[in-house]
Amino acid sequence: MAQRIVVDPITRIEGHLRIDVEAENGKITKAWSSGQMWRGIEVILQGRDPRDAWLFTQRICGVCTTVHALASVRAVENALGLEIPMNAHYIRNLVQAIHALHDHIVHFYILSALDWVDVVSALKADIGKTVQLANSLAEWPGNSYNRFKAVQAKVQAIVDSGQLGPFASGYWGHPAMTLPPEANLMAVSHYLEALDYQRKADQALAIISGKNPHIQNLSVGGVTAAINPDNEATLNTERLYWVRQLVEEVRGFIHNVYLPDVIAIGALYKDWLQYGAGVTNYLAVPDMILDTRGTRFDLPGGIIMNGDLGGARAFTSTDDPFFRDNVAECIARSWYSGDWTRHPYEEETVPDYTDFQENGKYSWIKAPRFQDQPMQVGPLAQVMVGYGLGHELTTRYVNDALSRVSSLAGVKVDASALHSTPGRHLARAIRAAMLSDLAIKHWQLLIDNIGRGDLEIFNKPVFPSGEQQGFGFHEAPRGTLSHWIVIRDGKIKNYQCVVPSTWNAGPRDKGDKAGPYEASLVNNPVADPERPLEVLRTVHSFDPCIACAVHMLEPGGGEVCRVKAL
Repeated sequence: MAQRIVVDPITRIEGHLRIDVEAENGKITKAWSSGQMWRGIEVILQGRDPRDAWLFTQRICGVCTTVHALASVRAVENALGLEIPMNAHYIRNLVQAIHALHDHIVHFYILSALDWVDVVSALKADIGKTVQLANSLAEWPGNSYNRFKAVQAKVQAIVDSGQLGPFASGYWGHPAMTLPPEANLMAVSHYLEALDYQRKADQALAIISGKNPHIQNLSVGGVTAAINPDNEATLNTERLYWVRQLVEEVRGFIHNVYLPDVIAIGALYKDWLQYGAGVTNYLAVPDMILDTRGTRFDLPGGIIMNGDLGGARAFTSTDDPFFRDNVAECIARSWYSGDWTRHPYEEETVPDYTDFQENGKYSWIKAPRFQDQPMQVGPLAQVMVGYGLGHELTTRYVNDALSRVSSLAGVKVDASALHSTPGRHLARAIRAAMLSDLAIKHWQLLIDNIGRGDLEIFNKPVFPSGEQQGFGFHEAPRGTLSHWIVIRDGKIKNYQCVVPSTWNAGPRDKGDKAGPYEASLVNNPVADPERPLEVLRTVHSFDPCIACAVHMLEPGGGEVCRVKAL
């Protein structure tokens, strides 16, 4: 008989997500993903100046702030057919890369590593063997006897105090936690180091963006970061080299700690390489723009259907009609009035809450579709698309990582293993390594362009009368993000955000096709229904950001609900 397991809320994510599963004979047979919160940014934007939209949309979330800013200014520029200076692109590319480095470090260590790492088990570790294990993976100053001994003592003190802090309520001793104590101690030590290195990325982003979160240096038409190598009040030589130093330090952590840790966990949990695939239609958009027309990129984008790497099809520009014409959202299983599937330019959002109906409507999240198909987005999608398209940087990193996993696991692991829960983590670490390299490359491109005497950062936008439509996309840390705008006589008529966690966390559609979260959970094991660790592992591997994914509004301006602020 099937057993119902409800995890509500899913913790260690941004926002409120409920996951329901049915399990039978130790395996999940069906799943539902339900967004339990709402936002109203899009209706707030109606009637406003399009140049202000980016400041509002990055308030959708306190984590994914830069990404909405980038997609928003790109949407308005696309509607106007406005090209921006190369310096603006290079600065935006640095913003994108540095934000992603911070985000990926935080996701693995702070938000998901504890699904795999038994902190209490680290107390049993042999410190000498821990040093040997760590140094077999990579050279790193923190992989020393004294460091691991100090971390083990710190964990012991935390346990003895009875106040576990961030390690409270973990499923310590769970039968699915199978890392040896030495691997656990190594991972806990790196968890603590990750706190320092994510801060360095944050600092670099604040230097170049004015502040973080909610960056201040973008504008429709370019950036507001005035460049003058010799002026203390601008983006000058000192600040630029400070950014590089910080990025180099973060890059070292990613190459020598983060990526090796994920490779090790993937190898030590090799049995999990068969779980969590779900939807193997992949969608990614090109990014790290290399020309003012938006036709050359350092990161590729495109689609793969049914996991067929040989059938990868690329998106070729920021105005690609193949992307533009095939995105739609369905509300058949979402708490809105109707059951339509519409293009973002034509959407409306009329709330119609019915409570949780497993065979009806059960989520505030819509169900995005590409050519009427659910698509998985995120680092795995970008890596798969890049690998399928033969992108050199992606291919090199994927082949190296798979070779290292194979060596540690003692079995041949090929690209098909990436269709899995650990595969999503490995793809994210690979993407972080690539972006750390590209951040240095684009920093140098900016420096070289400034050295040629080009200090331009802005082209003034002009808003004609009548109606214009535009879209802007960005490959955010959680995957494909797109903003869609309709401008009428210089004001926003309609605005829609189709975001990564909407693609992944969305419910079933009118044809009952499951979304990526839901599909990925089916056939996952569940060792202990009272402690559904395996559910968390797979859901966390997507890096959910539900604040970005859900929205509710009342177009007529009437009251939707009333809350009391305490």
